[in-house]
Amino acid sequence: MTFEQLYAELNYVNHSREKRNYYATIVLNNPELLPTLLEVVFTVDDKISARAAWLFEFVAREDLNAILPHLDIYIEKMHTVHIDAAVRPMAKVAEYLIEAFYHKHNNQTKEKLTKKHREKITEACFDWMISDQKVAVKAYSMRSLYLLGTEFDWIHEELLQILERDYALESAAFKARARELIKRIKKARK
Repeated sequence: MTFEQLYAELNYVNHSREKRNYYATIVLNNPELLPTLLEVVFTVDDKISARAAWLFEFVAREDLNAILPHLDIYIEKMHTVHIDAAVRPMAKVAEYLIEAFYHKHNNQTKEKLTKKHREKITEACFDWMISDQKVAVKAYSMRSLYLLGTEFDWIHEELLQILERDYALESAAFKARARELIKRIKKARK
């Protein structure tokens, strides 16, 4: 499927779980479509990129291993996405990767997600935390940063400062996630 063909198909993807799942299954059954899908995701000034990002997130959720051969592209360009509806799936995929990497069981993500990848994800997550993003993006970012902080000791201190600074200004959903992480970080410091 060419870029143009996939782009045209993405017009039929909407917020419904059914549609996203249908198209994610097509990509999972045809993994050669992933580079083209990412090409559309990173056409960042086009609103259709958000639909491609939703699809990319569904693919990652269903089979994280499917996206591993394309980590370099995703990680190098994830910070360029700026349409709100596309940023959320980028942050969620980062969270999937980080959760898999720090999971107690061995998996392919532990082999493929390099230190440089983790550093780039750290940078993107901090950028999302301090910029004007929706609460879901910040929630996924803070969870990723918390886990990354178990490896990179400076992260927890920076994350704690941001969470405490923004706590009063953010939504109830942000506060709930932040409260939990603040408690964990402070407990770990004792």
